[in-house]
Amino acid sequence: MPEVSAWYQDVVSGSLFEVVAIDEASGTIEYQLVDGEVGEYDSATWKQLYLSSAEAPEDWRSPYELNSEDQVYSDQTLITENFSGALSDIEPDLMDLGDDFQIL
Repeated sequence: MPEVSAWYQDVVSGSLFEVVAIDEASGTIEYQLVDGEVGEYDSATWKQLYLSSAEAPEDWRSPYELNSEDQVYSDQTLITENFSGALSDIEPDLMDLGDDFQIL
């Protein structure tokens, strides 16, 4: 019987995958290949596979993680330390919104 979070290698095809879920009610085993592709076996097919237990590969999370270059240029806002550029000298125009509104 498969175990969730266990890694297996299909001896015939050589594919390496992790069991990510087991649905006992429907008799299915969901798996995820190293490249991120997700699939499903029914219990009858699972029993026909030639599988061996395997260790998780070292880079198995790499399709889902940011590399070092992506981490540097993430969604962080870059703020310069010197605000004395040409745009900082521009004064906003006074806005006349009529008698009912005044901007102080």
